[in-house]
Amino acid sequence: MKIRGIVSKNTGFLGAYVQILTGDAGLLYEEIRDAPIVSPHGHCDPAWFANDEAFANPAALLVVPDHYVFRMLFSQGADLADLGIGSAGGAANPRDVFRLFASNWHLFLGTPSRFWISYVLTETLGISTPLSAATSDQVYDQIAEKLAHPDFRPRALFDRFGIEVLATTDAALDDLAHHQAIRDSDWQGRVIPTFRPDSLLDPADPSFRTNLDQLAVLTGADTCTFDGYLTALRQRRAVFIAAGATATDHAIEAVYTEWLAEPETLFQRLRAGTGSAEDAQRFYGHMLIEMAQMSVEDGLVMQIHGGSRRNTNQAVMARFGRDKGADIPVATDWVRGLEPLLNRVGNAPEFTLILFTLDETTYARELAPMAGHWPCLRIGPPWWFHDSAAGIARYFDQVVETAGYYNLAGFNDDTRAFLSIPARHDLWRRGVALHLSEQVARSACGMTDARALATLLATDLARDAYRLSG
Repeated sequence: MKIRGIVSKNTGFLGAYVQILTGDAGLLYEEIRDAPIVSPHGHCDPAWFANDEAFANPAALLVVPDHYVFRMLFSQGADLADLGIGSAGGAANPRDVFRLFASNWHLFLGTPSRFWISYVLTETLGISTPLSAATSDQVYDQIAEKLAHPDFRPRALFDRFGIEVLATTDAALDDLAHHQAIRDSDWQGRVIPTFRPDSLLDPADPSFRTNLDQLAVLTGADTCTFDGYLTALRQRRAVFIAAGATATDHAIEAVYTEWLAEPETLFQRLRAGTGSAEDAQRFYGHMLIEMAQMSVEDGLVMQIHGGSRRNTNQAVMARFGRDKGADIPVATDWVRGLEPLLNRVGNAPEFTLILFTLDETTYARELAPMAGHWPCLRIGPPWWFHDSAAGIARYFDQVVETAGYYNLAGFNDDTRAFLSIPARHDLWRRGVALHLSEQVARSACGMTDARALATLLATDLARDAYRLSG
């Protein structure tokens, strides 16, 4: 099978494919294959590295935390409780969870999850037994044996993976105790927090008012006034910066910003719980601009992940809670949505804003032209549903002609599945090599430029965009 220059052969190991890059693509891939991993945005648990305890079991490692995995199984009729998901799945036997996954391994054919998990099993864990319903217990035992060994604890794997830096994503109210424990240890791994304040900015969050009360307790600021609220947010940002943070992160469905000349009145209505849905949207849109202005002041890079309608399956939400695989991409208007923010701070040389979209139609139409003009903008890599071999190829095809390469933010894996990090970066690097070899073939650049661009796309653009070199 050949896909855009990738020659693949079925190895028989777990149904995976070993992808062999030939010609210029192979040469470029070899130059970046073993480059350090820069992971500037993701959702790994800092407790893993603070405590450095063995991962619990194969199901807890590969199935339960991975929404790519359990949403596919759910789509084919599996009960999330049988997969150990949420409080309803708390009593599930890990071996039974893994059996259910293994017996449905065929469902992942054609998906990036198949590649990632195959890579984890064969390359990271050294498992050569093909995965199936018949071999489920055998593979489970082989993985469990590996996880019990010190070489497969979080810090050892972090070092073996060649991770230069890994950023977690942390709620603004988090005490960052695990990050402090990492810094207080004698381990040299660089794990840094990312400031995620959405629960304090979005009045539509069910816990918004409670969160404001907690913010007041944590900072000593008066969050009953808008000025006191801003003071408290600045204090929390400073705490994150002191812990090593270089970025903020904001996840929004509709991209909307608006500058309010007098936000106090609206804040008081929302603080009292009497504001409307329109009030909530306008306030959140104003606060995104406030966050951008604070980034100009303190240097934190701002990230916006837009275009996901969250928790669309009401029955799953009621039984299992938030973030259980029912998040779906929606159309996004970046141009109009960000215009108020960009016209207020978009020309500030101190400001960097990285944009991630689930609406691929906006890459060529909106994001590439925007990043090709506004000094602050960088385009994030293919995200979530588009983090795949085909998605990476589409991304380059749509953004490079207008934005160039230097207005991109490199790659980040954005994962909760720690062991999949090398696989995700490897897939990106293969995509980079293929894209650049095609550019060489059509004389858009020579191999000297392609080599330099390969290094930029593998590591250096991410270092620069997220200000990680210092």
